[in-house]
Amino acid sequence: MENNKEVFDTVHHLIERCKDGAKGYKTASEDIEDKDLKDLFRKYAVQRDSMITELQDQLHKMGQTDDESSSIEGTVHRAWIDLKSALTSRDRKRVLEECERGEDYAVKAYKEALDKNLPGDLKPIVEQQYKDVKSAHDHIRSLRDQAREA
Repeated sequence: MENNKEVFDTVHHLIERCKDGAKGYKTASEDIEDKDLKDLFRKYAVQRDSMITELQDQLHKMGQTDDESSSIEGTVHRAWIDLKSALTSRDRKRVLEECERGEDYAVKAYKEALDKNLPGDLKPIVEQQYKDVKSAHDHIRSLRDQAREA
């Protein structure tokens, strides 16, 4: 039973990081003026919503549910809080830095999850989502680096 609790806690933590990312990217897509970033942030918000659904489906298969109303760990994770002020400043580099910081937490959560003994169907899903999160992180970092050079 303890192992099931650990798996549930791990999946719940990933869901929370995805919720944070979805909310952060949704906010960014609404407030950023750069069309390329607006489209990219919308894409990542939809991606995270899809990942949440996938993880919630896995919980359901394990006989668990996720509280969809709000995060038990609080509202948006600290990593995304400074995004709003960066958006207000209209500083592309700063917005990308804040998004990358949020992605750092997501990447870390997925790495930690993959270190655990995940059951059969869950492991390949978490592995694929990790690749997607890492890819998003690296893309955001690359855009941030370009903005620093500009």
